[in-house]
Amino acid sequence: MGKITKYLPSAIMGTSIAAPLAYMAYMYQKDDRQKQHAILRNFPLLGRVRYMTEHVGPELRQYLFADDNEGQPFSRLQYQDVVKAGKYNERLLGFGSNRDFEEDGYYIRNTLFPKLSTEMKLDNTEKTNTYTYVVDNEGLFSRKEHHEEAQIDPYFLRDEDAVVLGEGNCRQPFHIKGQVGMSAMSYGALGERAITALSKGLAAAGGTWMNTGEGGISDYHLAGNADLMMQIGPGLFGVRTTAGEFSWEAFKEKSEIEQVKAFEVKLAQGAKTRGGHLEGQKVTEEIARIRLIEPGKTVNSPNRFVDYESFSDLFDFIEQLREVGGKPVGMKIVVGDIEKLEEMVQIMRDSNKGPDFITIDGSEGGTGATYQELADSVGLPIMTALPIVDELLREFDIRDRVKLIASGKLVTPDKAAIALGMGADLINIARGFMISVGCIMAEVCHTNTCPVGVATTDPELQTGLIVDEKRHRVTNYVTSLRAGLFNVAAAAGVDSPTKLERRHLIYKDYRGRISSVGSMLQRIEQAEDKEQDVESLPDK
Repeated sequence: MGKITKYLPSAIMGTSIAAPLAYMAYMYQKDDRQKQHAILRNFPLLGRVRYMTEHVGPELRQYLFADDNEGQPFSRLQYQDVVKAGKYNERLLGFGSNRDFEEDGYYIRNTLFPKLSTEMKLDNTEKTNTYTYVVDNEGLFSRKEHHEEAQIDPYFLRDEDAVVLGEGNCRQPFHIKGQVGMSAMSYGALGERAITALSKGLAAAGGTWMNTGEGGISDYHLAGNADLMMQIGPGLFGVRTTAGEFSWEAFKEKSEIEQVKAFEVKLAQGAKTRGGHLEGQKVTEEIARIRLIEPGKTVNSPNRFVDYESFSDLFDFIEQLREVGGKPVGMKIVVGDIEKLEEMVQIMRDSNKGPDFITIDGSEGGTGATYQELADSVGLPIMTALPIVDELLREFDIRDRVKLIASGKLVTPDKAAIALGMGADLINIARGFMISVGCIMAEVCHTNTCPVGVATTDPELQTGLIVDEKRHRVTNYVTSLRAGLFNVAAAAGVDSPTKLERRHLIYKDYRGRISSVGSMLQRIEQAEDKEQDVESLPDK
């Protein structure tokens, strides 16, 4: 026994050296003989190092090498802005902005006589109960903080300024006292803990809504008693028969749920002008039951509604949904074909039919899973698409009956305010809310391996997401956004963010030249005229 004890350290040390060497020798021989990778065949050891570095490259860039304003889809600063708002209910910064003022961009026109806080038309009568974090001490290697109960101002719109969907057009219009809500995120794309935290957080904040996504209504959407906007996509999940056809019986059942305040017919999504996609490993028995699909099998819904090939057919469907459900019905689109869009608006005017609201998703919008070519290059960004729809509705004199909801990376109050000035009535946010419940932008939403338990149905990974902690961050985030909108409105000289218009915006290019944000349709027509002039020039 004594001899064993005497030589044990040497044996352990020898093994710790020999084992890695043996493994390296094995991998060397394996890589040298394989035929798939040229770099490994020619340089086995260096090739391995290359692939390892390539694998951790995104993380190295995100945390160590990327500038604060770099990084896509969101920069480090944008990410931190969302985290601060959710965790501490604050948007304060010190020393100055980190925005690159040399780049092109939109700015808010401030007035020399801004509105006083006492002049703002807001409703802070009832306080919102939540938790906020307080930093006790922050050092290089340690951070001490604690959370405490707090009562915060909700920053509601006054009743007379509330945005109403379906006013005068359905039996149960939807009154909204805040202009920011959660964009479509399905249960399945997100796990039950994330959906539950979002539901409870939004319900506590009040004056907002939660879009279910096209995956149907789950018990987790209902968990917090938040107002719901049920999305109906081409796959008809949640409102279909087992054969995949639309079920009016199932739709009526959903419309009778008190929390469901409106329906949204999804024609397209910014990051994927195609049908929804859900990997098979995410399709649990429960998700299959909610969607009426086969468990464990990857689902690709059609890229359009099979039964509707014209606007007239689509609008008849929307009218019937409104009549049967008694609640507002909208549609979600991505703007690209301007001529077709104009045709749609004209039919809405001539037929006196169509949606109560239109959700415009910019091409920069996010998703759980899509193809690169669709995410990068199909459809127009929100700041181009939004004013086009707004102008067309005004041109055909039906803007007063249709509300506009904008989405596409509008995760901070200034970006949301610019969208409101461009013509939006309401703002949809998805990824900002994901960050508020813990998302670290790992960009593995499609693999079911989300390391923080947000975009996964894996029970073990979800254990890291504590609902009773994250729910408060959701409440703080949406409330902080509303407070920021009132800040911007006051600076622009109006007493409510509902009064922000294009005259409150200005555009500066990289040379420092400024221009008013005028008609987008006029700019398109001028560009087309120039193109025609060039085409008409004689060949030299």
